[in-house]
Amino acid sequence: MEPRVRPLPPEEWDGFIEANPYNVFATLARHPALYRAWLGFGGALLDGTLPARDRELAILRTAHHSRSAYEWAHHARLGREAGLTQLEIDSVRHPDALWPVEDRLVLQVADDLHYGGDLTDATWAALCDRYDEAGRIELVMLVAHYRMLALVLRTLRVAIEE
Repeated sequence: MEPRVRPLPPEEWDGFIEANPYNVFATLARHPALYRAWLGFGGALLDGTLPARDRELAILRTAHHSRSAYEWAHHARLGREAGLTQLEIDSVRHPDALWPVEDRLVLQVADDLHYGGDLTDATWAALCDRYDEAGRIELVMLVAHYRMLALVLRTLRVAIEE
């Protein structure tokens, strides 16, 4: 499918896009004010307090639920960099009892938010046992952000890079 919004041509890229030449950035940069604000917010989530493994599990499960091939492609790579094996990445699409309890909790957060738009009391209690208050807020905002981003990517038809 053709993009609904074409990425900026390379001669219009800012320094960030030059260093990170991805269509998501070059497309969203068509709205400079939102792009700058979004970069700050997204950067805070990617550089937050959550362990990288937890962050990438949550993003991959959200990408799966949201049918976001773009997010999946990029975060499968980031997941490997965060220590996930290829088998684990592939298994995010079909989690089962083989996951350690810590990983199942992260996957459950993404599932609860996808299916119910909220966390069950049991999931929240488990989060309280594992994460501090900032970590709980961050995990919920991470899943919500990547759900929103998946909708934007799909609607604008942002193409996965070659």
